[in-house]
Amino acid sequence: MRRLFVSIVFSMTAMTANASEPAIELSVAVKAPVAEVWKAWTTSEGIVSFFAPEARVEARPDGAFAIIIDPYAAPGLQGADDMKVLAVEHEQLLSFTWNAPPSLPQARKQRTVVVLRFAPEAEGTRLTLSHLGWGNAGEWPKARAYFERAWPNVLKQLQQRFETGRPQDWTAWREQLKQMHANRTPQAKP
Repeated sequence: MRRLFVSIVFSMTAMTANASEPAIELSVAVKAPVAEVWKAWTTSEGIVSFFAPEARVEARPDGAFAIIIDPYAAPGLQGADDMKVLAVEHEQLLSFTWNAPPSLPQARKQRTVVVLRFAPEAEGTRLTLSHLGWGNAGEWPKARAYFERAWPNVLKQLQQRFETGRPQDWTAWREQLKQMHANRTPQAKP
């Protein structure tokens, strides 16, 4: 029996070592109680308060996790349009699928996984973000590099949302997007 146990542990260790890959790992302190930081990530209103101008979030396994960065883009190109919640442990863990930006169409066809962990800390919350599931070829390195730059900005916006006590104002962003789309629209010929 002991030999079987040792064999199973060895096999599991080998699988873990082979399956390990470098994930994007970030951790920040947020000056708000866990319940408030949790709500910021698990409700549509919460996401709009720091992350994107529109969102559809259903914090349940297989629920929607659609983060709309560009509401004026075509469906499928608006951001994380059709992502899904994978797991929920109330005020402790949230995981969801994620995709690459529209500028990387091959990588965008596939999904990665984001895991958020929430823990009380001093006068607030320790939020840990892990983004994993990266391939090595094609557009994968560019997608990973994109999120190595993007996630720190998102987490900074989350911190600012609670430090200032004010949700993000998306008015200027929306105007900028409208202008960008208007400039791309071909003009009709008379």
